[in-house]
Amino acid sequence: MKKRLIDGVEVKRSSGNVYADLGLPDAERLKIKTGLVVEIRKAMRRLGLTQQEAAKRMGITQPKVSGMMRGDFSNLSERKLMDCLNRLGYDIEIKVKPASEAVGHLVLAIA
Repeated sequence: MKKRLIDGVEVKRSSGNVYADLGLPDAERLKIKTGLVVEIRKAMRRLGLTQQEAAKRMGITQPKVSGMMRGDFSNLSERKLMDCLNRLGYDIEIKVKPASEAVGHLVLAIA
């Protein structure tokens, strides 16, 4: 990764996954979950839902919605987040194909 100095601070370009850049375990999984949560937040705003209304519609508790809005979604699986999006009016497609490298990777594409 190319590094450069800006105002005396060393800066390097992100890999596209801030979790991987920080060296966190399960970086790909965290990136996917973050993308799903971002879409849930957008849907809630678009639908004008309160946390309580969103919780009821998504089938989770209001405290879990509150945590999600604060960035704490560790207690929700990717599957549950996808279920929440379905309940908010989103279709989800999962595409599986052979990898171009020895080990495959996950990609979240938001339309």
